[in-house]
Amino acid sequence: MKLLMVDTSGPVCGAAVLDGERVLSEMTCQNRNTHSASLMPMVEHCLEGAGRTLADMDALGVVTGPGSFTGIRIGVATVKALAHGSGKPCIGVDALEALAYGAGAGHWAGLICPLQDARAGQVYGAAFRKGERLMPDTPMALSDFLGQAAGMDGGSILFCGDGADAHRQAIAGSLGDRAVFAPGPFRFLRPSAAGMLAGEKGILTDYLNLKETYLRPPNAEKNKKLLEAMRRG
Repeated sequence: MKLLMVDTSGPVCGAAVLDGERVLSEMTCQNRNTHSASLMPMVEHCLEGAGRTLADMDALGVVTGPGSFTGIRIGVATVKALAHGSGKPCIGVDALEALAYGAGAGHWAGLICPLQDARAGQVYGAAFRKGERLMPDTPMALSDFLGQAAGMDGGSILFCGDGADAHRQAIAGSLGDRAVFAPGPFRFLRPSAAGMLAGEKGILTDYLNLKETYLRPPNAEKNKKLLEAMRRG
């Protein structure tokens, strides 16, 4: 399957073009530019670098979350627009599953815990072993997550994601030598890893049914409900 994959769910913005298991081109950046400014130029460069056009793609993929509310909306809205214009089907990929896949596929036999920083001492976390999901995507306090993860496996645990970076000291302090951190190139979500995972799953949908994955309501929604409650009061 020829696939254009994009990711804007976290601090790294990226795009990749794949043909089956071959990564034809890939670009990632973590800079001060917003993902909305970076994404489309990266898509264009990736397609050009791969010697392909949007018409050549069999499907368009996007990381649907969890992660940054604004980032997720940018990626999903972009892929929806491209799919609508090109008539291509879409594939949505879970961010935490793609993180674990990229960090440990083929070389880590133990527990993998992808973490995203959810601020205020909380994380979005999950747990996988050899591609099998052991914990659903869950928002919780870091200390609670580490307690659950430690009870799943008595061996070393591989951590990846921006949450692992943000809370590295606390994770190491809690788990000691059992905590292993993925090296730099594998610590953050790579669009090529998300694309490989999408290819394996192969679950296609149309752009109208492509949905974001939120683990808690966006601040705008929470503020709207608070304002409505204040008005009623």
